[in-house]
Amino acid sequence: MKKLLKLSIFVLLSSLLFVGCGVAPIYNVKTKIDSPKSSATTYRAIKQAGTSLGWKITKIRPGVAQGKLYLRTHLAVVRIRYSAYSYSISYVKSKNLKYDPVKKVIHTNYNGWIQNLDRAIEMLL
Repeated sequence: MKKLLKLSIFVLLSSLLFVGCGVAPIYNVKTKIDSPKSSATTYRAIKQAGTSLGWKITKIRPGVAQGKLYLRTHLAVVRIRYSAYSYSISYVKSKNLKYDPVKKVIHTNYNGWIQNLDRAIEMLL
């Protein structure tokens, strides 16, 4: 009985430690577009979706855009590669988001922001 109690306490404390940490592996997106249109249409969907969520989307060159999200003291910057057939969202840099370049982890909110952006783009394509 004592072993079970000790094990339960250990598991509980360990889970609290990881929950309190608030970091997770960086979430990147690679999505194929089901019914391709044109790369210009893909960019318009990315721009509209990003803007609706507070992202500033800027075209860097054909097929490549940059997204910046400023929230309070936080900054997330992503590179968005796109074509008529697919798009991808990749981490570039951040500020105040607990990014660890060695472990490739970041604050869990970042991943939520990227997932929301991805869903919004998918809805427009």
